[in-house]
Amino acid sequence: MASKPEAIADPVDVAVGARIRLLRKLKGLSQQALAEAAGVTFQQIQKYERGANRVSASMLARIARTLGVPVAEMFGEASPTSSAVDEVAALLAEPGALELLKAYADLPRGASRSALVEFVRSLRSQPG
Repeated sequence: MASKPEAIADPVDVAVGARIRLLRKLKGLSQQALAEAAGVTFQQIQKYERGANRVSASMLARIARTLGVPVAEMFGEASPTSSAVDEVAALLAEPGALELLKAYADLPRGASRSALVEFVRSLRSQPG
């Protein structure tokens, strides 16, 4: 019997999951809160957000309703800039990214922001 090829997450599932995560975080909802509203476990929301599990049409509609967005927004079809939004969603899905951005936005404009950006850039060049 031939072995099955390893399952690879479909890029559409990954993009939908990233949008769910981004919109959930922007609404200030925890995975638990979204899960309760959608009627699933928070582990299932984690799997959706990673793209490990596909979101059914009815579940996508429930999640979109909870997040207050049209279902099309989950696919990036609500605007012509969806690829840019997908890129931003992927960046913001990184652990701590949204918190860092919020902290940056709370800083006064000018030297403080510039210093933070330079500090973070300097960390990129540090050996791991």
